[in-house]
Amino acid sequence: MEADISFLAPGSFINRRFVAPGAEVNTGRYEPHRVSIHDGRSIADRFTLDEHGFVLASRPSAIRDFHNSSEVDAAYPDECLRIVKELTGADLATGRGWMIRTSGELAERQRKVIDYRHQGGVQPPAAEAHVDFSPDRAEIMAAQIYRDAFPDGPPYKRFISSSLWRCLSPAPQDWPLAVCDGSTVGRDEGVKNALVIVDEIPDETTMMGEMDDEDAAITASVFHYNPEFRWWYFSKMTPDEVILLKFHDSDPSSVMRVPHTAFHDTSFAHANPRESIEFRSFAFFL
Repeated sequence: MEADISFLAPGSFINRRFVAPGAEVNTGRYEPHRVSIHDGRSIADRFTLDEHGFVLASRPSAIRDFHNSSEVDAAYPDECLRIVKELTGADLATGRGWMIRTSGELAERQRKVIDYRHQGGVQPPAAEAHVDFSPDRAEIMAAQIYRDAFPDGPPYKRFISSSLWRCLSPAPQDWPLAVCDGSTVGRDEGVKNALVIVDEIPDETTMMGEMDDEDAAITASVFHYNPEFRWWYFSKMTPDEVILLKFHDSDPSSVMRVPHTAFHDTSFAHANPRESIEFRSFAFFL
């Protein structure tokens, strides 16, 4: 299908993403580009993590109610980590939290929360081409996370940071997930976008002003338009399926990362609001 994807516009230099309960705002300037997004459903078994950076897999969940945060907290992380190790072949894996995203009504979620942590809640879909961690930040995070999670473990030889993505709403969805074939993405592409977690979104002057410790912030990568990027999605996804997509792979012989984004599918007059859950993790090879 043909659809618009938002990319970072040239000349956008203050790039920050402010996140608060039920709301996310970028300070950078973005512009839409019309791209072809191919349905990979009929050739799903051809995609591999090493060659493309993402895979589609059938992995039903034992969670009965994804809106019950206590049930999700109690069982979903272990379930996801088992899947991540199965799909990557890693020896160890540790989680970095889950988030539900919806294109539906979020007004009741957009209220000030003291010491908001940006996990375990409900947020809007991210609607620009991005990868959640920039390469240098992923390397720093992996080393620290491994020390904290496996203090007695031997040195790791490789790590993969990833998201395990599961669609919860019935097909068709109005804002499906598009993933970019990582083999079409240059290793030096991408611009840092600093993550700023706040209790409520501040005014524009504050967002664009001086910030303390910005160099230590978690940074994502956002991307300028590149006509060589090859985009895919999987039609009619069900809650029994997952997409595993890479944020960063330290093995230089493998595809490093997968830009991804929600896109507005206008081909259905009465599409369902997209609802999904994502689980971030770091997997280590010994």
